[in-house]
Amino acid sequence: MTPLLHAVLLAAAVAGAAMLLLWLVSLRLRDASIVDPFWGTGFVLLAFAAWSAIGGQGPRSHLALALVAVWGLRLSLHLIVRRRGHGEDFRYRAMRETHGDRFWIVSLGTVFALQGALMVIISTPVLAAVVGPATPLGPLDAIAVGIWAVGFLFEAIGDAQLVAFRRDPGNRGRALDTGLWRYTRHPNYFGDAVQWWGFGLLGFAAGAPWTLVSPVLMTFLLVRVSGAFLLEKTLVETRPAYRDYVARTSSFIPWPPRSLPGAGAPASGRQP
Repeated sequence: MTPLLHAVLLAAAVAGAAMLLLWLVSLRLRDASIVDPFWGTGFVLLAFAAWSAIGGQGPRSHLALALVAVWGLRLSLHLIVRRRGHGEDFRYRAMRETHGDRFWIVSLGTVFALQGALMVIISTPVLAAVVGPATPLGPLDAIAVGIWAVGFLFEAIGDAQLVAFRRDPGNRGRALDTGLWRYTRHPNYFGDAVQWWGFGLLGFAAGAPWTLVSPVLMTFLLVRVSGAFLLEKTLVETRPAYRDYVARTSSFIPWPPRSLPGAGAPASGRQP
């Protein structure tokens, strides 16, 4: 058995145990959205489990551990603070209403098991870097770190700008269209995706190019499934004026805002 296959199997076991425990806690709290803050920390747990059990002494191993820890722990802390006092997220409330008394068992598969499986698949480039050969770092590693850093700044700064915007009562009902949010409607999701392309290149540098499936999957999820698409579908349906912001601002990749016909300088639209 190769070290990477060993690491993936170990990650599957750890993710399965962690998600089962988290599911039991969610039943007690009647809140399935506790799975969201665990997302980032879960990747850190899988990486350190592989490092502890299989070992990885090269500089790339330590680099991958450091980067995934910074990404995952910051994201988890941000989500914990953001959801504090808000109860169960609307997505899970909708699922609970749809499935009724069966939601307790349905959530095990559609929420917790599914996210655990995705976590294992997406973590593969990090695992490859953690348990890969202890070869010296090269140009590809440097490019990977540079890409990761750009993504981290977009995600962290975008989140901070949104938190500051929402704290101002005068911004209630308005759309944030300054800072990074002027150039993309989702700087945090964009930054998250970019960071995983950095991780993908680390896996490539570790001799596992097939792990580039990870950033492809992560980008697809962020754009079309659980991230930007789902959020905007809700906003456009519930807040028609949000369409003005959508019309002039790039959906994902940062780009200068468009000028709308018959409009002057871009003005703040309405937000949830």
